[in-house]
Amino acid sequence: MASLATLGRELHSGERSFNVIGRRKLFLSISLACILLASLALGVLRLNPSIEFRGGSEFTISQVQTTDQQVAYDALKKAKVEDGARVSNVGLDGIRVQTQSLSSTETSKVAEDLAKAYGVGTDKVTSTFVGPSWGAGVTKKAATSLVIFLVFVSLLMTVYFRNWRMAASALFALLNDMFVLIGFFAITQAEVSPATVIGFLTILAYSLYDTVVVFDKVRELTKGYEGQYRYTYGELVNLSVNQTFVRSINTSVVALLPVASILIIGSVLLGAGTLRDISLALFVGMIAGAFSSLFIASPFLSWLHDRTEAGKTHNEAVAARRATDGELHETGVKDNHGPRVKVAPLQAGGHLGQSAQPKRKKRSKR
Repeated sequence: MASLATLGRELHSGERSFNVIGRRKLFLSISLACILLASLALGVLRLNPSIEFRGGSEFTISQVQTTDQQVAYDALKKAKVEDGARVSNVGLDGIRVQTQSLSSTETSKVAEDLAKAYGVGTDKVTSTFVGPSWGAGVTKKAATSLVIFLVFVSLLMTVYFRNWRMAASALFALLNDMFVLIGFFAITQAEVSPATVIGFLTILAYSLYDTVVVFDKVRELTKGYEGQYRYTYGELVNLSVNQTFVRSINTSVVALLPVASILIIGSVLLGAGTLRDISLALFVGMIAGAFSSLFIASPFLSWLHDRTEAGKTHNEAVAARRATDGELHETGVKDNHGPRVKVAPLQAGGHLGQSAQPKRKKRSKR
């Protein structure tokens, strides 16, 4: 098997090519299916908001001898506040209990029952209260942040590329990432906290950066493409994807390794908490972002371009030239009248060595 460096060189030179644009219907269908599945999961299962969003009372028991969560559920059942209660581990010797909003009297009683159940003093049990108005404010600010982010991204992409189709394609890829993340949290019922929202917004920026890198290469290779009739716009976009493929994979792997480490530490060693919430969103989002930048944004851009009159005319002109010259498109049918067309950048010729140089005839001596 060829090394990643060799694969990258072959993809960049055009010796090897992944036909991403030729299979754009497949990739766009996968994207639409993910969006539909995520929408159904959100409507049926709904998200699992943390106490910061829904409001309620929270108790933290530290230095417990056992981390069995059933002990807490039994104590809550005895206090008759078990409806909607959630229990999770915090670190190696801590328990976190979340309930609906409780009065001061109920809070004191539940704290005493939890301390007694776990065999610790009441000083080891801390309680906090989050009101519903505060949770509603956090929800509103999270939604506002997302809207502002999308508006500024739309303006930035349009101004940067001076091409609304690229901006629309980048936004479609972001939409795909958003629904993949939402669908994941809805299906797994992982808790959505303010830290998750931070990770969510970070992922959108990461995905956008990866898409910009691919589109920069697209803009470079398609500049003035209308003046030639050897390659279609879609083929040049496909070459751009291939030339940035290994770079995107390397960037994603390098970014995923520390995030995976934080996720493992946050989940296994520290239990539920901010580290786990933000790293889980980052881990899932980075995978979705790497996929969408290569297999969603570029195919969607090609699809938008081919629907224009200029795109259709140029594609017909390329097909007509190939029919005349006897050339063959790399996904076409075998033609015995000419060579196979390979979409690749120009390369300098190689040196054949001194042995390939013409020999001078020896002069006869008189």
